[in-house]
Amino acid sequence: MNATTETVPARPSRMQNWFKFDARAYTMIGALIAIWVLFSLLHERFLSPTNLSNLFLQMSVTAILAIGMVLVIVAGHIDLSIGSLVGLIGGIVAMLNVWYDWPAIPVIIAAIALGAIIGFIQGWIIAYKAVPAFIVTLGGMLVFRGILFGTTGSVTVSPLSPGLKAIGQYYTSDLIGWAFGIMGLLIAAALVLRKRSSRIRYGFEVEPLAVSIVRMLVTGALILGFVAVMNSYKGIPVPFVMVAVLALIFTFITRNTTFGRQVYAIGGNPEAAKLSGINIKRRVLLVFILCNTLGAIAALVLTARLNAATMSAGQNYELDAIAACVIGGTSLIGGSGTIMGAIIGALVMGSLDNGMSLMNMESFWQYIVKGGILVLAVYVDIYTRNRKKV
Repeated sequence: MNATTETVPARPSRMQNWFKFDARAYTMIGALIAIWVLFSLLHERFLSPTNLSNLFLQMSVTAILAIGMVLVIVAGHIDLSIGSLVGLIGGIVAMLNVWYDWPAIPVIIAAIALGAIIGFIQGWIIAYKAVPAFIVTLGGMLVFRGILFGTTGSVTVSPLSPGLKAIGQYYTSDLIGWAFGIMGLLIAAALVLRKRSSRIRYGFEVEPLAVSIVRMLVTGALILGFVAVMNSYKGIPVPFVMVAVLALIFTFITRNTTFGRQVYAIGGNPEAAKLSGINIKRRVLLVFILCNTLGAIAALVLTARLNAATMSAGQNYELDAIAACVIGGTSLIGGSGTIMGAIIGALVMGSLDNGMSLMNMESFWQYIVKGGILVLAVYVDIYTRNRKKV
């Protein structure tokens, strides 16, 4: 009797597993690098410290909105009102500061409180009255824009006080910039080592130590290089510092808290989340409160940067925020997405706007290119999901 031999495929090595290509994680990073290389070849000023500083300043509002939008989309909902919310709260901020002489601190507190209240109202209707988020926030988009026109008389309100302008126009000193850079380097290294030690503690496979060291060195070089470039102009823009701080806070919330894990569970499988005892209504309510509070912060940044409240402020910003999330890997069906991915998506959107503006491209081309990138991002998301099922 002849024995049959069977060919067993070779098992990939541990090193191969850790360097295995993940399309969802790296495609948009590659796209961002390609965009920067392309625009640097087409326009010599694109990678100049001055223009890069302007780029990070301009993308800050979209990034802040995208952080909140990630939570909403991951939970299986959408917020179409966030752009009009930015316009409305920006108008109220300017009116309180310019017309009623409120100091900067009370104005900031009032703006953030108003954002939380609006988020509570919208979230309560969605979570406890079962009205679809699409309808509630679409109505909010129209209502908020109408209130802005009515309260301001459809006029531009300016100029703001120096204390309020600082939120959107100031830069850190060189010393503070380097302090932030070193702090970021230490946090990044701590996160890598913490993840590694956690996997070892629970008996999971860990990446080789050399890979962890390379990861920390690359991250550190990027952070310190960013600080050096920003300091060669005026320093790190204060709005981008706010983006970095908010990104760290909400990354911790989504990855390391019960609330964050429950939000992902709700978006991934609402029925299973309900059966496991998660209070879905309360979590959805909190998600909208956080999203609209971040919208209020974005309104403060935008109004301070423009030194005025305008009637067109925030227009289409909800689309930019949603696009940044999707480009960064957030799935529109819920249950999947990261804060850092949304920041990368916002940087992609900002880079496209900035580069095309430098080249004096007509606005219709900007819409076409951004729309094409959005469709491509959704295609990559669907393709990678389908490939995992095979």
